[in-house]
Amino acid sequence: MRIDLHGGFGEKGRTSVGIASGGKSILLDAGIKVGATGREYYPAIDDAAIAGLDAVFISHAHEDHIGGLAWLLSRGFHGRIFMTAETSAEAAAMLGQYGEREHMQAFAIAAQSAELFSAGDIIDLGGMSVSTGRSGHVAGGVWFAANDGMKSVVYTADVVPDSAVLAMDPIPHCDLLVLDASYGDDAVASNERIAAIRQWIAARPDGCLLPVPLSGKPLELMAILPERFAIHGSMREPVAAQIAAKGAFRAGVDAMLTERLTNALDWSEFDSLPDCPLMTFDGMGSAGPSVEAIGRAADQGYPILLTGHIPPNTPAAELFGTKRAEWIRLPTHPTRQGNVAIWEGAGRPATLGHSCSLTSLSALKQYLPALDDTARTGGHIEI
Repeated sequence: MRIDLHGGFGEKGRTSVGIASGGKSILLDAGIKVGATGREYYPAIDDAAIAGLDAVFISHAHEDHIGGLAWLLSRGFHGRIFMTAETSAEAAAMLGQYGEREHMQAFAIAAQSAELFSAGDIIDLGGMSVSTGRSGHVAGGVWFAANDGMKSVVYTADVVPDSAVLAMDPIPHCDLLVLDASYGDDAVASNERIAAIRQWIAARPDGCLLPVPLSGKPLELMAILPERFAIHGSMREPVAAQIAAKGAFRAGVDAMLTERLTNALDWSEFDSLPDCPLMTFDGMGSAGPSVEAIGRAADQGYPILLTGHIPPNTPAAELFGTKRAEWIRLPTHPTRQGNVAIWEGAGRPATLGHSCSLTSLSALKQYLPALDDTARTGGHIEI
């Protein structure tokens, strides 16, 4: 079994993993790298390899996992496309923000034939099967386990083993584990970060801006925000669709989120910034209503809190660098302890880490001795 590292290794963004065995060749995710330009924006896979793919599996609709799908289609991919219904519902909007316009026609045609599955399904390709499970990262998000009958590889995509909102299924035993190493060796527990965010918001009773991705993190924040908060009006329908995802949540959480969304205030660019917490998308200020909201908030001295990854060459990075925005991480990836538990549960296999710098991987290796902290985009391994 050959594993090609097409993106996200030694870097954050353009996450993409190729697996070839049993006469089949598949791609797990096709992301883009926010802040990059030119060829580095897309996965490091050549046209011949693209044309030879039998299938592409998309774990969820965040830009660093799906943003290159339309580009892939424009480069000659004609295989099968697999994703959950929730990911499919969000795909066009995400690609509209991060994909190139000339590639969107190819996606519009291919999207009609995308094959939908649910977390827990096993897809048999003949010569290789792909098992799936809930990721705990977003509603409809999944991890993948590829098996050729002799060897197995688990690609976690983005997972959250300790989310208070979304459920994650256990990772099975495997020969190679490709972990979500987004946070490196960060060991600060979720409850500590949540307490810090609540305290930060409470100290700003006249309102604040919380830029977020359109899926996943809004649900986590809704669970911890004060009773009165606002969202950009265009978020209401997609967030409601996420809450409606069957089996995605911990017990009772979906009912609580439904009530909180019903009571949330609608905000638009034509309104004054509100005297309560305001969520807009996306989380980096590079697209969507956050472009306008971040600019206005910065100009007016309206507090801004960033809670996720801050890529270079983005409005969020510029604001944070000039101290016009603050940052407290709201965990939507595994902490160090979470990844150690995943690795132990998978049988302590050989391990790669994606979505993480080489320096941070080296720090994590102290706790995961089976981790290869030298793997980088463009490389490959065989098991």
